Amino acid sequence: MLAKPIFLALVACAGLAACGDDPTEQILYGAGAGYLGAAVLDTNRGVGAAAGAAANVLYCQEHPDQC
Repeated sequence: MLAKPIFLALVACAGLAACGDDPTEQILYGAGAGYLGAAVLDTNRGVGAAAGAAANVLYCQEHPDQC
């Protein structure tokens, strides 16, 4: 029953990743969400943080009205 905790963690991380008023906040929130997601999935936390930061900044650049 590992799927339910992973799903809940990813939902929580998705909510965090959609925040940030400026690029610095977007990087920090995305990195935090990626780090937490990697910790829950027991994978490389540095890679998770980098991917989360990049994904959040890219998302907010593409969809500024949703950030």
